[in-house]
Amino acid sequence: MGAVLEALTGTGLAASAGLNAYIPLLVVGLLGRYTDLITVPAGWSWLTNGWVLAIIGLLFAVEVVADKIPALDSVNDVLQTVVRPTSGGLVFAASATSETVTVSDPSAFFSDNRWVLVVVGVLISLSVHGAKSLSRPVINTMTLGFGAPVVSTIEDTTSAVMSVIAIVLPILVLLFLLVLVLGFWWLLRRRARRRALRSAASAGARW
Repeated sequence: MGAVLEALTGTGLAASAGLNAYIPLLVVGLLGRYTDLITVPAGWSWLTNGWVLAIIGLLFAVEVVADKIPALDSVNDVLQTVVRPTSGGLVFAASATSETVTVSDPSAFFSDNRWVLVVVGVLISLSVHGAKSLSRPVINTMTLGFGAPVVSTIEDTTSAVMSVIAIVLPILVLLFLLVLVLGFWWLLRRRARRRALRSAASAGARW
């Protein structure tokens, strides 16, 4: 059961990084520095360093602004294609080998195969980032750009809540992931329908 909870904790944080690269890093770092909710192993203790947290906080502030401006948010998504998966790999590996309120003895598998954790975290975060990047232009088009700040705020809030939940009550990560998948699936279906309607309209105009 411990290994399952470790995996859910890492998955929740990596998925959160796909929405916002810096929120899960801040959550792990701040909780590890100021609370007993998570104790990161020595190899990841740099995440709790005050200077590191300050730099991550500054980058987070820049991300928050850039992601809420139509058109600029899409450019930001391109730039974040490397940052978010990297963050996902880091928080997955760090959290899966940490002691938390739900896992007091991280399993030997995770401890001995940290490179596997980084790769898994990168893939999870990259998947969420990809879905976010594809759905954002759809939202901007549907709302004439007015939906960008609202959706971005929802994504940031989801990332923060899921990051905390992943540490405190990781079983609920499954619910968050289900909601994310359904939400992205609906948006992509909507995008496909709009394209089909435009194609049909163009074909009718030619005739």
